[in-house]
Amino acid sequence: LFLVSVICPSQNYPLYIRSVPTENELKFHYTVHTSLDVVDEKISAMGKALVDQRELYLGLLYPTEDYKVYGYVTNSKVKFVMVVDSSNTALRDNEIRSMFRKLHNSYTDIMCNPFYNPGDRIHSRAFDNMVNSMMMQVC
Repeated sequence: LFLVSVICPSQNYPLYIRSVPTENELKFHYTVHTSLDVVDEKISAMGKALVDQRELYLGLLYPTEDYKVYGYVTNSKVKFVMVVDSSNTALRDNEIRSMFRKLHNSYTDIMCNPFYNPGDRIHSRAFDNMVNSMMMQVC
């Protein structure tokens, strides 16, 4: 079980969402949507410290019986949410943090594309390939 999503900063709709396996995708959409409240709480709790800090990793947002939800926020308030299987004990906090950094770097590459309009859904083969390689690593 693995899900990656990129959430728009202003309206909180997904710019990109990808899950493996795909059969319970609606359940994962709900999970991502409910995690946004926790992300907003963590951002407001950090307040000024988040602006001054270089580390944008929010850590574990909340665990359930089946999965763990992690969060990351960019300087431009774009949110990354990752859902992993709770039975996957091989993933440590450092690996999750580096996966978010890879996502952030790939997202930055997309934003540098002059043909991409911020706020549009992400349709990038390079971004898909990076997410696929992360999924192969985890699953």
